[in-house]
Amino acid sequence: MTQTIVSAIVSGTCVIAAVPAWMRWLRVAQREHYLPDATSRFALRWWLSSPVNIMLILVGCAGVAFSSHFPLAALASAAVAVAGPAGLSIRGRTSPLAWTRRLKTLATVSVVAGMAIVYLGIAVGHAPLASAAIDIGACVMVDLACYLTYPLERKLAEHYVKAARERLEKVKPRVVAITGSYGKTSTKLYTTHLSAGCYMTIPSPASFNNRAGLARAINEHLLDSTEVFVAEMGTYGPGEIRELCSWLTPDISVITAIGPVHLERFKSEDRILQAKSEITESASTVVLQVDDPRLAALARQLEIKGKRVIRCSSHAETDGAIHVEALKNEVTGIIQVNVDGGEVAAGVVTDAQPSNIGLAVGVALALGCPKDIIAERLHTLTSPSHRLSRIVSEGHPTVLDDTYNSNPAGCMAALARLRYDHATGRKVLVTPGMVELGPIQRKENIAFARAAADLADLIIVVGRTNRKALLQGIALHRATSPDRVALPDAAEQQDVARSGRQDGTPESGRQDSRNPTVITAGNRDKAVDWIRNNLNEQDIVLYENDLPDHYP
Repeated sequence: MTQTIVSAIVSGTCVIAAVPAWMRWLRVAQREHYLPDATSRFALRWWLSSPVNIMLILVGCAGVAFSSHFPLAALASAAVAVAGPAGLSIRGRTSPLAWTRRLKTLATVSVVAGMAIVYLGIAVGHAPLASAAIDIGACVMVDLACYLTYPLERKLAEHYVKAARERLEKVKPRVVAITGSYGKTSTKLYTTHLSAGCYMTIPSPASFNNRAGLARAINEHLLDSTEVFVAEMGTYGPGEIRELCSWLTPDISVITAIGPVHLERFKSEDRILQAKSEITESASTVVLQVDDPRLAALARQLEIKGKRVIRCSSHAETDGAIHVEALKNEVTGIIQVNVDGGEVAAGVVTDAQPSNIGLAVGVALALGCPKDIIAERLHTLTSPSHRLSRIVSEGHPTVLDDTYNSNPAGCMAALARLRYDHATGRKVLVTPGMVELGPIQRKENIAFARAAADLADLIIVVGRTNRKALLQGIALHRATSPDRVALPDAAEQQDVARSGRQDGTPESGRQDSRNPTVITAGNRDKAVDWIRNNLNEQDIVLYENDLPDHYP
C-alpha cells in the first residue's frame, strides 16, 4: 500500500472521527449562548477534569505532533476525538442539542473552516496532520464560527428589534428594567405580582434577558392593554445594557445586587458595577438595594444628577435614609415591611429573600400603587421555582430546592435556611458548588463548604468542577472544629477524595462527631438516587445549585 493511500485512509478516518467531537462542542456552544471563547474554555476544563481526560488529550496531541512523520499516529487523535472528553456526552442528559437555525448556521461555518484546514494540509502534503488537528481542535473551529457568525446573527435580530420598538411605541407601557448579579428573576416576579394589583402588568418570560430574547418577549407577549412591562436585563460585558435601554427605555430601573457572578468574564466587580449601572442612565427613577456600600454610593451620585432614588434595605441597622425596609426573622422566617419608617405589612410568611421583596415594594411605590394594596398582595407572594423553595411530600425527605442559585450571598442564605429549618432528622447538602466566579471561585467554594460542614450531617459533592475546593473546605472545618474526635489522616482524606465508584455511584465517607459524612457523585441523578434510597421523611435536603451536564 503506497504512502499516498495510507495518508488518504488515515485522513478520511480522522475526518469521520471529527463528527462526534463537533457534536459535543456545538452543544457546549449552544448552552453558553454562542459566546466566541466559551467552547475552548469549557474544552480546557473538560480535558483537565480527571486523570483519564488528561491522558486522552496528551495522547491526542501526541498523535497530531507525530503524524507529520508517521501518518498512522493521527489515528490516535481520531480515537481521542471519538472517546473524549470522558463524561461529556454527545446527546446530553440535561441539555440536549437543539438543531435550531442558528446552530445549523454555526455547524456549517465551523465544518467549512475545518475542511479548509484539511484541504490546506492536502495541498502541502500533510493531510494526516491537518486531519488530526481538526479532531483535537474542533472546539477552536466552533469558537471561530461563533466569532464569524456574530455580525450575521446581530443583523438578523435587527428585524425583530425594530418590530419590538414599534410595538412599544404603539402600546406605550411604563417600563421597569431590572438587572443585578443575582436576584433579577425573583425581583421581576415579585414586582409583577405587586404591580398587578393596580395595573395590567406583563413580565418578560424566564431567561429572556438579552437583545433577541427581550425583542421576542415584546413581539409575542405585549398586549394592547399592557400598562407596565417588567423587563429583566442580563449582560456579559460593558455596553450591552446601554444598547438594550436605547430601544427598551426604562421609566424605572432596578439594580438588585453587585457580586462576583460572571467575574470570570468581567474580571473585576468594579467592571460589573459599571456595566450594571448602565441601566440607570435613561431612567427617571432608580430603585437600589443600598446595603451594598457601592450601590449606596451610586444612589448619592444619581441624586446629584437629579434622579429620584428609592433606597431599599434588608438590615435594620443600615445607616442613612431608607425608604423601604424588608426585615426577616431568620428563626421564624417571617418578614416585616416598612416604608419611610412606618409599618406597611407584618407577618409576611414566604420563602422569598427580603432584599428582593424590598426592591419590588420600591418599584410598586414608584408606579403609584397604594400601600394598602401592596400590603394585601405581599401576603400572597409565591417564590419562583428552584429558588429556595420548600417542598414537602409524604414518605420522602423535605427538600429545599435552590438549584437556580449560584452566588456566594445566596449560598450562605440557603445555609441559614437549612440551619433554622424545623425538620427533625438529618440535614443534607447536595451541591456542585459555584461557577463563573473567576479567580475567587476556589476561595468562595472553600468558604461555602467550610460553613456547610458546620451544620450539615451529610454533604454530597456533585461532579468534578469544584470537587477539590469543596473537599478542602470540609477538611478545613474538620481541622479547626473544637469538638472533633480526630483529624482525618492522609489515607482517610484520600478515601474521601475517591469516594464514589468510577461509574459515579456515591459511597459514604467517614462520620466524625459534629462533622459531616462526605459523599461524591458523578452527577446529580446519582445523588438523587442515593437520597431516595437512604433518607426518610424526617430528613431535609438542600439542593444548592445545579450545573447542566456540559460542565465536568
